[in-house]
Amino acid sequence: MTEQQLPVWADPSVSPARLDAQGVSRRGLLRRAGLFGAAFALGGAATPAAAVTGPRFGGDDPRLAYLVGDHHVHSVYSHDAKYTFSQQAQAAAKYGLDWMVFNEHSNFGHAYYGAALEHKEILRARAENPRQLIFQGLEWYIPAAEHCTVFAAPGPNEVDLLTRFELAYDGKLLGYTDGSATGADTARNEAHAVKAIKWLAEQRDSGYVDDVLVLANHPLRLGIDSPHEMRNWRDAAPEIMIGMEGAPGAQGAAIPGWRGATSVRGEYENKPSAQSWSGYPADAYLTYGGFDWATATVGGLWDSMLAEGRLFSITTNSDNHRTVFDTWKNGDWPAGQNFDNTGKLPDPVDTDTPQPGSDFWPGEFSRTHVGVTRYGYRAVMAGLRAGRVWLDHGHLLDGLDVRLKRDCDAGRGVTLGGRLRVRKGEKITLYVTVTTASRANPQGILPQLAHMDVIQGAVRGPVTDRDGWQAPDTKVVRTKDVSGRKGTYTLRIPLTAGDESFYVRLRGSDGNRHGAGYLGASIDPHGPVPHEPGNGDPWADTWFYSNPVFVDVAGA
Repeated sequence: MTEQQLPVWADPSVSPARLDAQGVSRRGLLRRAGLFGAAFALGGAATPAAAVTGPRFGGDDPRLAYLVGDHHVHSVYSHDAKYTFSQQAQAAAKYGLDWMVFNEHSNFGHAYYGAALEHKEILRARAENPRQLIFQGLEWYIPAAEHCTVFAAPGPNEVDLLTRFELAYDGKLLGYTDGSATGADTARNEAHAVKAIKWLAEQRDSGYVDDVLVLANHPLRLGIDSPHEMRNWRDAAPEIMIGMEGAPGAQGAAIPGWRGATSVRGEYENKPSAQSWSGYPADAYLTYGGFDWATATVGGLWDSMLAEGRLFSITTNSDNHRTVFDTWKNGDWPAGQNFDNTGKLPDPVDTDTPQPGSDFWPGEFSRTHVGVTRYGYRAVMAGLRAGRVWLDHGHLLDGLDVRLKRDCDAGRGVTLGGRLRVRKGEKITLYVTVTTASRANPQGILPQLAHMDVIQGAVRGPVTDRDGWQAPDTKVVRTKDVSGRKGTYTLRIPLTAGDESFYVRLRGSDGNRHGAGYLGASIDPHGPVPHEPGNGDPWADTWFYSNPVFVDVAGA
């Protein structure tokens, strides 16, 4: 695996009949921009929304194409991974990704050597294949907490930004992680994390880099990302710290008979420790349908943040280190070399025998879909920041388009991440256009969506208890049985603006595994549930989730 491949949809020799609905949409995007079949610049910002002046009601977001990506991929430039840069890039193209972030672990070897070496590979790949959008990133060890993805827009200072940030703000490198020999002062560590995010915002504001984003990774895996810390990170720079993994990588960890009888999807196999936030229940350390408890619990932590009326996005990704059933192993170190003095692992060696692993290739199982109006790096980042995001596992859907409109308006309405301004008592309609899976997924299964849930919660403004993790007014308000429906169809769901502002979000599954949600059947009658340890076939329990749409009620 030494050469990269174009995504199939971007290869002009592939007929439209061989593409899924998203592939056709993305090809159309390139054609409309006059870019199909030609090289193009690294830019391409999304069309900015018109400024709202005065008491303007409604909204009219642009038409979007959804680009599929993964912001959490590791290579030989991470001390605990295995694959070469080209192996990962080629796998991503094979499984249909449009964009990806090489999110290498922080380490002195990475800061001093590896980041610059990988950057050369990224620059070469961008030049050879401009349709595969490859970002360089860092997996930041957050002072006092877990990990984050940090990545910047391409530009002359992108790698310098990452290494400066790594050396000045990484919790592992500084000994500022809770529980380390020098990391017992949690207040100091938490303050340093906030300072780090503000520093990134300053670099963007000054023009040192065009853009930079941060997303929290596997937030409840260890239980050390407390609710107040997550709120503090968001509030430090909401345009930079935009969200979290709604579902972690390592989704193959509990394939029956593979890793062991105690394995859990996402490698969420931990118990509370002295460093964990004490307010989380023991069940918070599990995944539910492969999703983190913070996201999967209707009325839980994610909803408690949305109920403040502020966007906080979710994503999913591979976190690929070692692919399930893969036969490659790490190569041997030459005499005198190690990661600290090279910043790069030896290239892997094929053994013809399956090696240990919990992950899927980028795009093979977990996909984050980002709505854009143009094709390019800055357009992807703008779409992520705007919250135009939905995610699925197992290639459950070919497409999803969500619009919320006032019944008296003829426009397109607002979409995921957006805000619709309405009058009290006004009639509005949620339009959900689904395109079902048109081809077998990489496991050879043709996924079928069985049901869709509409989840609604009141917006009450900033919380007084910043460690609160419940939104008691959020629940499933509508369930649609869509089993057996094929092709593209639109669900029309009537809503009414009451006395309070609110938000709606969507979720659905293949219907194979569900039960009463964590906070009870009256809130979530058929939500995702944990699998029994060691028996978590991810292909048999697939879900999609969407970001919210907010409804601002005038006078509320």
